Amino acid sequence: MSDITLVRQQPVQLTAEERAVLTRCIFGIVDGLGERGRKQWRRLWSNILRLEPGEMLEIKTHQQRIGWYHRKHMALEQTLFESQDRFEVFEGFRDWLKVGAGFCDWYPGPKGGVFPVPKSISYTKLEQGEMEKFHNDAIEFLRTEHAGKTLWKHLTVTGRIEMLETILASFGEW
Repeated sequence: MSDITLVRQQPVQLTAEERAVLTRCIFGIVDGLGERGRKQWRRLWSNILRLEPGEMLEIKTHQQRIGWYHRKHMALEQTLFESQDRFEVFEGFRDWLKVGAGFCDWYPGPKGGVFPVPKSISYTKLEQGEMEKFHNDAIEFLRTEHAGKTLWKHLTVTGRIEMLETILASFGEW
């Protein structure tokens, strides 16, 4: 989810021709969905244009997740979990993957160190672009020697690479 803070700059005088172009761009290229959406879109722009110099407005956006992409990632996690030897609980595996991909927040520990807290990948907390970044970072992490050794300690380096790449290829991850 993106938070955008807008601030009104000094007034600008537009000619009638410039206003027509602005209106055509704002409402012609993108518009609200349905009658209600169109009214909301026009109200938003009306509010933006009525701001006084220095006045601010915050907008929150959310890009909807793509269902098939989410299902593909979840299936990949499940397949990896079922193929590995280290983790007995799926949530432990998922937390390890999130931390390895850097998809976590870091908090101060009780003795002065820091510890990672994995972030959520739920539909409501993570939009599509962020999900794609997490997925790509997870793939990159899985290809490290550390990840291979953690998941398949009994295999040789070559065996670990072959195991991972076979799984990734079955999901179209080259």
